[in-house]
Amino acid sequence: MTKKDYYELLGISKSASGEDIKKAYRKQAMQYHPDRNPDDPEAEQYFKEVTEAYEVLSDENKRAAYDRFGHAGVSNNGAQDFGGGGEDIFDAFSDIFGDIFGFGSSRGGRGSRAYAGADLKYNLKISFEEAVKGTETELQIPKEEECSECNGSGSEPGHNPETCKHCGGRGQIFQSQGFFRIASTCPVCRGAGKMITHPCKSCKGNGIITRNKQVNVKIPAGVDNGSRLRIQGEGEPGMRGGPPGDLYVVIHVEEHSEFTRQGQNLIVTVDVNMVQAALGDRIEVPTLDGPEQMEIPRETQNGQTFKMKGLGVPYINSSKKGNLIVQVRVNTPTNLNKRQEELLREFAEHEVEKPKSKMKNFFKKAMGES
Repeated sequence: MTKKDYYELLGISKSASGEDIKKAYRKQAMQYHPDRNPDDPEAEQYFKEVTEAYEVLSDENKRAAYDRFGHAGVSNNGAQDFGGGGEDIFDAFSDIFGDIFGFGSSRGGRGSRAYAGADLKYNLKISFEEAVKGTETELQIPKEEECSECNGSGSEPGHNPETCKHCGGRGQIFQSQGFFRIASTCPVCRGAGKMITHPCKSCKGNGIITRNKQVNVKIPAGVDNGSRLRIQGEGEPGMRGGPPGDLYVVIHVEEHSEFTRQGQNLIVTVDVNMVQAALGDRIEVPTLDGPEQMEIPRETQNGQTFKMKGLGVPYINSSKKGNLIVQVRVNTPTNLNKRQEELLREFAEHEVEKPKSKMKNFFKKAMGES
């Protein structure tokens, strides 16, 4: 059977770097590994082919021979040599399979591997004003911490964990599958390689306990609903010396009775009477920092908007601010007394041209009437 080109199998060019070859193999191995495709002989065969391609192309001497002579140049150096020299394919590529599948070689277990702690999420509700101006608050976060009684070992003081007899301290057990040696986590010690025979009374052998930790959080001015703040190192603790995770604070902003937000701008509606709108006036406008004065011009119309610069929402970590958009709502007078009605009727009689007359003239012109 004609062998496939190694570069084509991995989906790379002949100028690919060593790192490119490794990345391409990781991708193919993830997809076609037998454990991920049980009872699929085609996937298993393809996995063997890409493994052989990687074994050749990742070695400078074998790659040079392959580039010059093709498969004939590496006929005695391919993947078929695994198994005869005391090490299996997972021993040869433990750096790759250890990262992808959690498999390791028989030379040692993975029980001592460090693991980063999990990230935590906290939903925080704040007021509209706090979101605009920023604030500082203290959170009570339930966190897992290393047990101080056993220093995280899980064993009662004076006792030490014992080597797992099931896996011999490797943290893994191995099964043969063809010329492959498949590793899986030891079901007895769960990969730790050791067994706790005298569990700590304080943490019950877990090595960690849950406590409420007080975390100070500074919320910058300008955050919006759904903003996410990252507090580095305040997540769950790492295992076996690994780094802790992070705390993510998700902001939920309460609505305001007067203001709405549009990006970095604030919007507020201000009521004026008919006379103020017609003649213009100096009106009082509410802001988040207290009332401000604003001039509205003559003949202001209902729904017309005006801009008050720099009275909006700050841009995060900046001195720049958005604007306050003031929308004018002209109120129609109600509960008129007799004198007010007389004045309005007199005003209507002195209009140069009533709106109704304008419409009437429009239809006359449209019909061709003089």
